[in-house]
Amino acid sequence: MMKIDAHQHFWKYDSEKHSWIGDDMKVIQKDFLPEDLQPIYEKEAISGCVAVQADQTEEETNFLLELADKNEFIKGVVGWIDIRSPELEKRLEYYKQFIKLKGFRHVVQDEPDIGFMTRPDFQKGIALLEKYGFTYDILIFPSQMEAALATVKKFPKQKFVIDHIAKPDIKNGEIDGWREKMKALAAQANVYCKVSGMVTEADVDTWKYDDFVPYLDVIFEWFGAERIMFGSDWPVCLLGGSYAEIKGILETYTDKLGIEEQKAVLGETAKAFYNL
Repeated sequence: MMKIDAHQHFWKYDSEKHSWIGDDMKVIQKDFLPEDLQPIYEKEAISGCVAVQADQTEEETNFLLELADKNEFIKGVVGWIDIRSPELEKRLEYYKQFIKLKGFRHVVQDEPDIGFMTRPDFQKGIALLEKYGFTYDILIFPSQMEAALATVKKFPKQKFVIDHIAKPDIKNGEIDGWREKMKALAAQANVYCKVSGMVTEADVDTWKYDDFVPYLDVIFEWFGAERIMFGSDWPVCLLGGSYAEIKGILETYTDKLGIEEQKAVLGETAKAFYNL
């Protein structure tokens, strides 16, 4: 079984660039590079990964592409590009030469406008991603799910994937509104979902497996294994546990599934979605 970690990050820690890593996150206030991750993958039998942007600059995209060029286990990169720029098409023309660059992401969760994804300049950019064959990772909070739904409906041929199951408030068990919006998103055949980033939406100190089951039930019921992929969110996940513990949540849940479904969730879906 080829296991792919569809969502992780690398960085050379910089307190200014990575200001989102507060003093309550000291465990990740340091460099995290391929040489730190590869031994974990060998131990956990992970075949490869998709490295996702953590900083909103093209410098970040280039940094990840350089790492991918030097490390075969980095199978794909989700970079950053200014999707709203009038120069976007020129930049996409430039970036299409990089085989390992699979798509892009914007940190929409940090945008104060809950309707950010419906802005005309943003949607014009999404149309260009579709033209050039790049995927788009959706990073949002539940309050932004309606704008995401409007966007994915407008671009039915564009491949979208929801990061971190849209970050429901697992810590407080809030599920109802999120569930209905996720059902609507899953009804769009061009939308996939990453089971990632859950522990940091739970209580990082006291979480237990059962906290995640209601949310996983929703994701698996509405998306099906063929549109679900595993992502560790390493090293951010270390705030809530070891790599093995985070991976273990999904492995425990998928134990009840058939082998083909397990293969899909743990690798084949990511392989197909990102054309790895």
